[in-house]
Amino acid sequence: MKIERKNGLNLIRKTLSDDNFLKLIKRGENIFSKILSLALLSVIVVSIFDLVLILIRDLFSNPVGFFEKTIIDIFGLFLNILIALELLENIAVYLKKHVVQVELVIITSLIAVARKIIIFDFSKYSELHLLALAVAILSLSISYWLVKRLSSKV
Repeated sequence: MKIERKNGLNLIRKTLSDDNFLKLIKRGENIFSKILSLALLSVIVVSIFDLVLILIRDLFSNPVGFFEKTIIDIFGLFLNILIALELLENIAVYLKKHVVQVELVIITSLIAVARKIIIFDFSKYSELHLLALAVAILSLSISYWLVKRLSSKV
């Protein structure tokens, strides 16, 4: 009985050692990243299908050929898909290299803020909101420039 207990404690100690524990965390990160990428891929497929349906319905339901939705709304849908693709790229790079690439994250953020500016509705938001978006773009642009400059020196 004492030998079994001692072997059990050694097994627990070995399992919880730093190296084994870090390997367990790394496996968990890989599994969750793959689940996230599959979920995001399904969101992208559904979004593209939705966009195509909206385009077809709007093109063929109006005899004049104009969209029921404004062109800005349609651009917003396109940019949503582009942002989702960039997020998928972030996950793919993480799975390949196990490193979060700051440059890619900043680019994705720039696209997201640019989308907000493109679809900005002046009737709903004030100029202060637009100014906040401008500050966000400026900050992200400076960040991107710094990351590119530092990575080119390395």
